Amino acid sequence: MRRSIGTTAVLAALAVAATACGGDDGGDSGGGSGEGGELSGTVTYWDTSNETEAAVFEAVAKEFEDQHPGVTVDYVNVGFDDAQNRFKNAAGANEAPDVMRTEVAWVADFASLGYLYPLDDTAALEDQEDFLAEPWASTQYEGQTYAVPQVTDTLALFYNRALLEEAGVEVPESLDQIREDAAAYEDAGTTPLYVRGDDPYWFLPFLYGEGGDLVDAGAQEVTVDNAAGVAAFEQMNDLVESGVAITDTSDGWENMMSAFADGDIAMMINGPWAIADAQAALGEDLGVAPVPAGGEAQGSPLGGWNYGVYAGTPDADASFEFVKYMASAETQARITEELSLLPTRESVYAEPAVEGNEMVQFFKPAVDVAHERPWIPQAQSLFEPLRTSNEAMLTGSASPEQAANDTGDAYRDLLEDWQ
Repeated sequence: MRRSIGTTAVLAALAVAATACGGDDGGDSGGGSGEGGELSGTVTYWDTSNETEAAVFEAVAKEFEDQHPGVTVDYVNVGFDDAQNRFKNAAGANEAPDVMRTEVAWVADFASLGYLYPLDDTAALEDQEDFLAEPWASTQYEGQTYAVPQVTDTLALFYNRALLEEAGVEVPESLDQIREDAAAYEDAGTTPLYVRGDDPYWFLPFLYGEGGDLVDAGAQEVTVDNAAGVAAFEQMNDLVESGVAITDTSDGWENMMSAFADGDIAMMINGPWAIADAQAALGEDLGVAPVPAGGEAQGSPLGGWNYGVYAGTPDADASFEFVKYMASAETQARITEELSLLPTRESVYAEPAVEGNEMVQFFKPAVDVAHERPWIPQAQSLFEPLRTSNEAMLTGSASPEQAANDTGDAYRDLLEDWQ
């Protein structure tokens, strides 16, 4: 039976303190070592990867058992859409998995509730200085480390080389350029762009492209409804209304990927997780470029995934070692080679298989300049009001200005004392 979460947080802190004071075996954090110091126990791992990625992550996770015969890895693939709430509900009932693959914006939320084990001075962190600064920032909450970076990402423009060549156009550097070339795409029998209207993460390049942001966490100010925010809603709405882009307010992923594979659209905005599927559909016709600039700049959000350890894990030593293994340079290199996902360790980018990966080498510079999201407990909660406002605008129920204002009002209710 799992310990209660209230006592677990205290025990976790004491365990970390004991380790820091010089325990010669890394500390007995949760009874994860068997006789003779051999690792033992069960690690239940919730993996939120998509269908294409899951087989690789499961194989890698299960191979941990080969290195530690006393440990059983219980691999569970959970859907991304409800994973955040599922973990919170499970943790509240003291039934959470030992390790979870968490979206970068979930770490502060889980940590603020006392659901994650503080990992500083545990075996989970190896070669900390090797992690890229951008993904590392998402693991921090109130001065402590609550996760270990797995993969990092950002959004980019995926394009069909054959369709752009047929249309006689260059890869666009701005949204205005796409508008100027709209007739050429039409002559080639395709629509220029797909805009995801069902997932607010895909709104962020429009917002950053106008020089805006959702909030200013340092100033505790809501900014989504300022002039830049309104301009971002106007950009998205105009692309759809003018016919330059098509959209859906439901099933956006499936519709976008199908339209791209079938040549119904020439371009889509997507991330490294879509490379395998896009390459399978287009082969050498797949091209990747920076997200087109808006009225002010080119901007794309910093995303990615981390490993978090549940604060109530009964076999903490096994959980720490599992995270260390999954986030190691060797494992990251393998995952990058098989899935073209972006590693979070600087050293992995020097590996021959990674250096020769065209897609990874493109996305790495893009990640280096990606726009960091606010690492606040409410970060993921900012998306639902934005999704609702986007849907209202794209279905004609709200103007871009009203969509921005409604989002801002919802944020102030959510963030209480913020301006």
